[in-house]
Amino acid sequence: MFYALSWFVIFSLLVLWSLGAWAVHAAAVWTVSNAGALTGASLGAEGLRLPEWLAPWVPPEIAQSLVSLLSGLAPAVEGLIQAMPALAGGLTVATWVIWVLGSALLFLLGIGLHLVIAMWRRRGGGSGPQPARPFAA
Repeated sequence: MFYALSWFVIFSLLVLWSLGAWAVHAAAVWTVSNAGALTGASLGAEGLRLPEWLAPWVPPEIAQSLVSLLSGLAPAVEGLIQAMPALAGGLTVATWVIWVLGSALLFLLGIGLHLVIAMWRRRGGGSGPQPARPFAA
């Protein structure tokens, strides 16, 4: 019973890990495919504003320093955006490698749980019938 329960938990975690990897990969591909929309006027100082709901909570000095910091980073961001097509080719490979490593760790965790349950049952922690021990004379 405990073996089945532990492997059910491991396979459930594997499903969650797979869905998470798929979602992150989809978001990254979407970001790379829409990277061209970030160039141009959106990087200028007039395009960088806080959302209206956040503006009353942030002091104007912090907002101005954030805008100046981001405008200084604009050339670096544009360089990265120009390199995106080259980076997109390795994105799927990197996602698969990370997924395989995480899945292998989950499988090793399952094996470890299996061994712990086996040791626990051998020491008498199981609920099954216990073998009779011979008396020493």
